[in-house]
Amino acid sequence: MSDFSPVSMRSASETDADQASVSAFARTLPMPIEVGARYPASDRVKALVVESRRAVRAVLKGEDERLLLIAGPCSIHDETSALEYARRLARLADEVSDVILPVMRVYVEKPRTSVGWTGWLNDPSLDGSCRTLEGLFKARELMLRINEIGVPVASEALSPFVPQYLQDLISWMCIGARTVESPVHREMAGELPMPVGFKNSTEGAIEPALEAMSIASRPRSRLGVGPDGRVCLIETVGNPDGHLVLRGGRTNENWMPEKILEASSAAVKRGLLSRVIVDCAHGNSRKDVTKAKANFETLTDALVGEPRLRRALGGLMLESHLIEGSQLTPFDRAVKGLAPLPLVYGCSVTDACVGWSETERLVRQTADKLRR
Repeated sequence: MSDFSPVSMRSASETDADQASVSAFARTLPMPIEVGARYPASDRVKALVVESRRAVRAVLKGEDERLLLIAGPCSIHDETSALEYARRLARLADEVSDVILPVMRVYVEKPRTSVGWTGWLNDPSLDGSCRTLEGLFKARELMLRINEIGVPVASEALSPFVPQYLQDLISWMCIGARTVESPVHREMAGELPMPVGFKNSTEGAIEPALEAMSIASRPRSRLGVGPDGRVCLIETVGNPDGHLVLRGGRTNENWMPEKILEASSAAVKRGLLSRVIVDCAHGNSRKDVTKAKANFETLTDALVGEPRLRRALGGLMLESHLIEGSQLTPFDRAVKGLAPLPLVYGCSVTDACVGWSETERLVRQTADKLRR
C-alpha cells in the first residue's frame, strides 16, 4: 500500500502567503485499484450489483412493474446500526419483493450549505478530526458487508474523486439538489455505471435536473481520476439511465400526483426516461418526519386505480433509521457551543428519519395496496 502520511509541500523559496490556505498535503493516497484489492468484492457481491442495477433499470423503463424503494438513514454515521438496518431491510424485502424493489441508502458524504459535519467518509469519528482515508476504507468495507447481506446499495455522488473507489458496489446513485447544476457532476454522472437520479434544484425547479440528465446522456470527454489514481482524460458514451428525483424546494412541494405527471411529461418531451422518483422528505416534508410519512401514505394511496400515475412514478425515497428523529454529532454540538452528549444508537445525526417500526408499517401497507 502507498505511503500516505501528511507532509508539508512548501519549499524554502515560498512565502507564507503563497500557500496561506494550505497547512499540509498528503504525500499520496492509495490508488482505487489498491483499495479495491484490499477490500475486494466477492462473486456474490458482484452478481448482486449486476442484477440489482438491471432490476432498477427495468423499473425505470417500465419493464418491471415493481415500485423502487430507496430507504435508509439520511447519512451513515455508525457501521453497527447501519448493518442492523440492512439486516432488517433484507427480511422486509423478502416479504414484499413481488411488488417492491428495496435499495438501501448508504450515503457517506454530506453536502453542506453551512458549517457542519461533512459525512462519515470525510470524518468517521464525527468530531472534526477528518481521518478521511480511514473513512474511505470504512465506507468501502460497509458497502461490501451490506451487499453481502443481500441488500443493494444507493448513494450520492458528491466528491468527483470518490466514485472510483466505491462505484463497483453501488446499484443506484444520486446527484443532489446542491450539485445538479455543477458541470463537473453532470459530466461525472455520464460515466457512472449505474442508474443515476438527478434531484430538482434547492429552489424546487426541475429544469436544471432535466438539463443535467440530457448532458449526462451524451458522449463526452473530461479530466478525471482513473483506477490507477492518475489524472487522465475520461471518454464516456454517456449514461442513458438518468431520471428525475422530485424532492421539493425551499418554498414548494412537488410530491403530489399532478406534479409527478407534469415532471414525467417534461422528461418525455426531452427524450429522457419518463418515470420519476419522489423523495418524501427534504423540501417535500419541510424536514418534518410526520409530513414525510403522510406524503408516503397519501401518494401510495393515489397509486391504486390510477394507471397514469403508476406509469409515471418509478419509486419512492424514504429517510429511515432504527429510531425516529435526529441528534447532533459531537462536531455539530461543538460548533453550536453545546455540551457533549453520548449518541443515541440507531438515530440519525443529520435530518430526522422515520423510525423502523413505522418504516415496516408503511412498506407492508404499500405492498398490500400494490397487490390489489
